[in-house]
Amino acid sequence: MKFSYYPGCSLHSTGKEYGESTEAVCQALGIELVEIPDWNCCGASAAHSLNHDMATQLSGRNLLLVQESGMDIAVPCSACYHNLKQADEELKADADKRQELEQVVGRQWTGSVQVRHLLDVVYHEIGVERIQEIVKNPLQGLKVVPYYGCLITRPSHQHNFDSVEQPQSMDRLIESCGCEVMKWSYKTDCCGAGLSLPQTQVVVELVRKLINMARQAGAECIVTACPMCQANLEMRQNEANMPVLYFTEVLGMAFGMKEAQSWLKKHLVSPVELLSSYDAGAILEVS
Repeated sequence: MKFSYYPGCSLHSTGKEYGESTEAVCQALGIELVEIPDWNCCGASAAHSLNHDMATQLSGRNLLLVQESGMDIAVPCSACYHNLKQADEELKADADKRQELEQVVGRQWTGSVQVRHLLDVVYHEIGVERIQEIVKNPLQGLKVVPYYGCLITRPSHQHNFDSVEQPQSMDRLIESCGCEVMKWSYKTDCCGAGLSLPQTQVVVELVRKLINMARQAGAECIVTACPMCQANLEMRQNEANMPVLYFTEVLGMAFGMKEAQSWLKKHLVSPVELLSSYDAGAILEVS
């Protein structure tokens, strides 16, 4: 199973642990990721508010680069996924935008590429049953809440891989790793990551609410599938000390991957002490 891979800016920098865990887990699952050569930033998260047409062309260029490969794109970052998906929709519907993009990039648009979130790929192409077969160290009893954020399943008029209001794919994958998924009503609320600089206090309040609600739900940590959400939830929670993991890190630990130790050390809120009390302790060292 082979996909073109769009890591986006975060997975090579601030979200490097997401990038490393994505590549390791996909290899274990038999998913070959072929990084798009000469890919460019998709413009997340502010480009569209400054110049919408330019933002469309930024994502459109990445789509054009993939066409000749004949592969669909796997995108781990929710913001990148949303931008690429939105650009694909606009370009399919607007001949003038397609022509402008073709002139800028020097390639012809075919619209043959499907944009898929990594969560979608793992859940629908691999499945829960296969995940359970690979699990070596089930994280039995670890209480988590899945946080999808506001972009993975929106806008609602697009063909989505999961429910807009009550997505379940991450819930099921986490459960297959032995975790106890706690019920809460905030899995698709916005964390405000796009407003981190211009409206910091608003973002702090949004994050505070999410952390408090996760605590009230009985969660010990939050699991997400977006590097922007993850960084925002870690940076803006003050002294709450709530670990925020990537779903690929949870899968990697459940698969018994020793390299998980290096991923978790990159977190601003260390999850090592929490995880050492569960079966993940077999592959972690408390520092």
